Amino acid sequence: MAVIGDDFAPTISLDGGRKARGNLTQARIRWMILALVIGFALVGGRLVQLGFVETDQRIEGQARDVITATRPPILDRNGLEMAVDIRVPSLYAEPRRIVDIEEAVQKLRTVLPDIDENWLRNRLTGDRGFVWLKRELTPAIQDQVMRLGIPGVDFITESKRFYPAMNEAAHILGSTNVDNQGIAGIERHMDSESVALLQELGLARGNALTPVDLSVDMRVQHVMHDQLTDAMARYQAIAAAGVMVDIYTGEVIAMASLPDFNPNEPASALVKDTFNRITSGIFEPGSIFKTITIAGALDAGAVKITDDFDARYGIRFGRFTISDFHGKHRILSLPEVYKYSSNIGTIRVMQALGKENFRAFLSRMGFDKRVEFELPEMRLPTVPKDFSDVGAATASFGHGLSVSPLHMVTAYAALVNGGNYVPPTLYKRDIAEAEQHYTRVVQPQTSDLMRYLMRINAIEPGGSGSQMNKLALGYRVGGKTGTAEKVVDGRYSSSKVTNFFASAFPLDNPRYAMVILVDEPQKENPQSGTTAGWNAGQVTGRIIQRVAPMLGVAPDFSEILDHQLTPSVLR
Repeated sequence: MAVIGDDFAPTISLDGGRKARGNLTQARIRWMILALVIGFALVGGRLVQLGFVETDQRIEGQARDVITATRPPILDRNGLEMAVDIRVPSLYAEPRRIVDIEEAVQKLRTVLPDIDENWLRNRLTGDRGFVWLKRELTPAIQDQVMRLGIPGVDFITESKRFYPAMNEAAHILGSTNVDNQGIAGIERHMDSESVALLQELGLARGNALTPVDLSVDMRVQHVMHDQLTDAMARYQAIAAAGVMVDIYTGEVIAMASLPDFNPNEPASALVKDTFNRITSGIFEPGSIFKTITIAGALDAGAVKITDDFDARYGIRFGRFTISDFHGKHRILSLPEVYKYSSNIGTIRVMQALGKENFRAFLSRMGFDKRVEFELPEMRLPTVPKDFSDVGAATASFGHGLSVSPLHMVTAYAALVNGGNYVPPTLYKRDIAEAEQHYTRVVQPQTSDLMRYLMRINAIEPGGSGSQMNKLALGYRVGGKTGTAEKVVDGRYSSSKVTNFFASAFPLDNPRYAMVILVDEPQKENPQSGTTAGWNAGQVTGRIIQRVAPMLGVAPDFSEILDHQLTPSVLR
């Protein structure tokens, strides 16, 4: 309402109640909009901030992808599973969500009584977001814990390695730790190659990885492990070991060493004397080394297969005289030196070659370096850099130097495959691929002569391989015994020996080489002995008798096959 008059100075205008309310409403709306804008800005800013925050995916210092990663299956050469992953529940807690610590401790120990009470109480105390309580449990235990209904306690599904064959291939496979990472054997080698990278990248989580094919034949592996176990009991030995390789590809067909361990329980590998004697044990090889000495002399042309050697008397080196264990005390032909395992004859063969040339031949055969092989459990051989006269003499028959059985089987493979050194491997490899790794160490004609010598040692009367041959008749096996006295209190002991038998079969068309070790064997019965032919030789025969048919080697008793091995100059 407005009152207007001429006699009234300035006009007085009165706003109505409706206008006043309209202005107030507009102001409130503006404030509301401003509040909403500020609210949305704060929320948006916080979301942007959170977007830049890296969420900690680690579990007690380790990436979740690594802990829950899988590993590729390991198969033998025929596709049989040697190692697989299984999914298992692992128990963890979030201490900051535990409502009643004491109640949680008592309830959990009703299902898991082996957990220390004080340790468990400490684990559940605090404001940490994650602590392990017990890993790799069974589904039954998981159900029991879940029924307890404890807030802040839950499970993560992990991968656990499982080895179906238990101990049988323990030293080949090795084992993994609780985080499924390889810690020994081929498992560790796989991690060094590619598996660890896949796990680190998260590609090994929940994905099926391509299986790893090994060269091992689990049928042969089972037989070898079974026979070595039998040897431990039969000869009351403290250890036994064996390795078989394909002489053309270098593939390891079987390898076992007892005492061994169960890879499903990695802690069992820490028990004393469970090391792999094939790769990480070095020994004086004894008379199986005579094969090497004679091959070197024949290949150099220093001696001929028709030569004779004077073995009537021992050979003196200063105050020492070296003689034969079962001396014939007469002139011996070269085949007789080998067959009767004459120390005297072998020394004379080495002397014909010359100690410097002998030492050089050992280097050519790879005896003074580590064998190129996948397993991390390896040990360097000990071979003197230079030989004295007496050092060369004792080395010629396998004393005064120490090498691994893997060195020996690799050398024997080269001596019977035509003369090519091929590094052994645990992975499948065909001949074309293997030929790329060949190094010629002896001529093919030397290889032929060594096959002949190894065979006559098995089939001729007086040969140290006759015990072996009786058990493997028809499979044309040949080889050499080695009985090495052990050093006890600084002196060689005649009562404690390490025995070997190095062999190859079938020698008319060779394909496999094998070395068997029996440590500190005792007599099987009063009529037997403790030298290698009675134990390591017999173990070799029993193994070949069982595995040759599996490997496609048919028995053949024809004498013409042995006749064909005889050099023409001796027929």
